[in-house]
Amino acid sequence: MYKVDLPVDNSADVAVERRRAAEAARQARIFNTRHRVMGLDLKALEQQVVENKEREEMAGQRERALDMLRVTQDEVLMKQQQEEEERRAELNRDLIQYRAIRQRAEDTRDADLNVHRQGALGLSIPIPESELGPASMQVFQGEGIGDNDKRRAQMEQTERALRAQREQSEKLQKEKKLKELLKGKELVQQDLRAVQLDALEEECKRAGRIALNNYNHAQAAECVEKERKERMRREGKEMAEVWHMVTSDILTECPKAAERQVDGGPVGGPRVLTDRWRGMSPVQLSAIRRQREEQRLEGKRLREIEKQRDAAWDFQRMVQTREDEEEERKAMELKKEKRIEMDRYNEQLARDQREHQQYLSKTLYTNRPTARYFTQFSSSSR
Repeated sequence: MYKVDLPVDNSADVAVERRRAAEAARQARIFNTRHRVMGLDLKALEQQVVENKEREEMAGQRERALDMLRVTQDEVLMKQQQEEEERRAELNRDLIQYRAIRQRAEDTRDADLNVHRQGALGLSIPIPESELGPASMQVFQGEGIGDNDKRRAQMEQTERALRAQREQSEKLQKEKKLKELLKGKELVQQDLRAVQLDALEEECKRAGRIALNNYNHAQAAECVEKERKERMRREGKEMAEVWHMVTSDILTECPKAAERQVDGGPVGGPRVLTDRWRGMSPVQLSAIRRQREEQRLEGKRLREIEKQRDAAWDFQRMVQTREDEEEERKAMELKKEKRIEMDRYNEQLARDQREHQQYLSKTLYTNRPTARYFTQFSSSSR
């Protein structure tokens, strides 16, 4: 036969190498603690990330809205402050204008005493003007033009203002006097009306007092008549009671008067009237003593019977107590025997357990595990 060189089939080796590489990649992926995702809920983590982003976005929107609100409030506040400053400036300008027009220094009573006004202008300087320098000049060129006309116009304006004030004051005085006159007339009318009302009220009071006096007189007469009739009725009643007491059986002490016959009663005998009773008869007393003696003997007999019954109950309780003590003693002995038997059983269990532990530690578990035994775990991905 001819020798033929056939190609070697290494597909099995390639498959083994492929499986080994896949196993190595799988182990690297599984045992890598930084990239391992097994046992994690990726959907829940992604949901948490989305929720955190939404929460942060909402917080940012809220912060931006608050910033806009703060800016708006600051602008409103600045606008209010600016309006307040403008209002104050306008008030200051009005005040300065009012003072310049209504409160001038030359319009005061002591205007002529000011140094810079009439008194100062009328002073004469003993030094000649030719010897004075520029710093000693009192009036410069161009000053005081139209000053007299201005002063005259101001005086006329002041006079008109004073005249208007005087007329306004006179008008107010007339109105005040008219009001006082009207008020006085009204007070007079009120006084007259009050006097008339007082007279009418006094008349009504007088008529009321007369009617009240008449009513009181009638009431007094009626009360006197009632008292007289009541006194006569009371006296007649007292006389009838005295007559009844004199003619009744109370003063005669009749024993039959203290008894009355009752029909249909519980006993059927006569019943005693307490307000007329004068004591019991000897027959009744003897019957009461006899009944009391019978009750005493009956009570003595009942006490003897009660004493005998108590003695019988005491004897019965003593017998029962003895029987209970005997049963308790037997129960204690039985319990003691059971405890002794249980102690013996527990000692036997303890001996068996010690023997089993000695068998486990000295006979069965004698081969100790080495380090190679622990390295065989978690060495494969399967």
